[in-house]
Amino acid sequence: MGEMGKKRLRRLRRAEPPSSFPHVVIVGAGFGGLAAARSLGRAAVRVTVLDRSNHHLFQPLLYQVATASLSPADIASPIRHVLARQDNTRVLLATVRRIDVGRRMIVLDDGEIPYDYLILAAGSTHAYFGHPEWAHVAPGLKTLDDALAIRRRVLLAFERAERQPQDEARRQLLTFVIVGGGPTGVELAGALAEIARHSLTHEFRTIEPEHARIILLERGPEILAAFPGSLRRAARQALGRLGVEIREGATVTAIEPGVVRVEGGDIPAGTVLWAAGVAASPLGASLGVPLDRVGRVLVQPDLTIPGHRNVSVIGDLAACADEAGRLLPGVAPVAQQQGRHAAANIRRVIGGQVTRPFHYADYGNMATIGRGAAIADFGRLRLSGLPGWLAWLFIHIMKLVGFRNRVAVFFAWAWAYVSYQRSVRLITGERAREGSEAPAAAAASQAGAHGPRGGGAARDVGEEQRRAGAGPGAQ
Repeated sequence: MGEMGKKRLRRLRRAEPPSSFPHVVIVGAGFGGLAAARSLGRAAVRVTVLDRSNHHLFQPLLYQVATASLSPADIASPIRHVLARQDNTRVLLATVRRIDVGRRMIVLDDGEIPYDYLILAAGSTHAYFGHPEWAHVAPGLKTLDDALAIRRRVLLAFERAERQPQDEARRQLLTFVIVGGGPTGVELAGALAEIARHSLTHEFRTIEPEHARIILLERGPEILAAFPGSLRRAARQALGRLGVEIREGATVTAIEPGVVRVEGGDIPAGTVLWAAGVAASPLGASLGVPLDRVGRVLVQPDLTIPGHRNVSVIGDLAACADEAGRLLPGVAPVAQQQGRHAAANIRRVIGGQVTRPFHYADYGNMATIGRGAAIADFGRLRLSGLPGWLAWLFIHIMKLVGFRNRVAVFFAWAWAYVSYQRSVRLITGERAREGSEAPAAAAASQAGAHGPRGGGAARDVGEEQRRAGAGPGAQ
């Protein structure tokens, strides 16, 4: 029998679950949704996974796509491929508009899907604290499209500076401002500094990329507020060695094309990146249950919602407290553990048992600053510098979904370490590039108006809720 015949026979042998089995719908295939779907792979249920993208994204390394270290395929895996061996699971590409809990119905943009049990893992989006107009000038980092748009802006800034005859306008184009001093902002700042100081050196004739200014703004008193003081100091020193300017205890008042307005002075900047805050998916509001101030659903201890014990909310969309009453952060380990717990509770209910409250096992927290520098907090064990960086590399490679991605990322990092080069320095997307020219063009034209000033205390708009991480030591 040929290979095609064998594949057809395997498809015929796959038995779909009986229609009498309970139908579990999982909205979102991020860390939490994917963990829930995998946990139900052998349960006596029918599982439907809904996502508006066809891929699972490893968000902790998204900044490396934005800074030209990795390609999109290195950190993304097709959802269908990941769940292909689960006979009771189907994957649908769809956009969910709202949840009708009264009718037990998922309302899509082109239809409806009924459910017996629902696991809502819709995640979060950027929050600009009442200033949605800043989004065009200061893009955030949540999706592959975001990462590619940021990569395009960063690389175009150097290209435009090379053609700019005026020194003042050139300095403005080579000024990069990152708003938000959490792990995402710190990692972006370190990666941008490495691009300027190492990857692009000797490649331009008019500009000197190593003289680019990287400015990290944080509203709070210190960057990386979730880390112990010793690790914060180590991170600040590592950023200082890369030439990153850190401004703490400040507030951004406006972001306009070519300038970031802060209390104490304006900062002319050709590129502004947002890493300061997130807001929960609006799907939470459609449940008709209490929300917190950023739109997260106030879940019960077992992750269900009041009045509807067949609906669980997990991940960034859930406002879930630990035993001490502290809200759990929006990181991957929390989402993964919640996804597995919600799935286990569904199996318990189907088996006639009672649900159990969720307990989070905290394995640590990590952030990388650049080549050979990272911080890792594993409770009693705290690492910084090269040991922290090696631990960060190992954990992130092992937590990637798929053997191919692990191998690709390992060799990409190995080559970058040896050569100092970023392997994906491609400017692509003509239509999107046209849309991003306005801020950069305005930056050049405003250089004379604002000048090179920017001294004084700049401030961040808000403390970043830590982005999704990668298991032990997630960011």
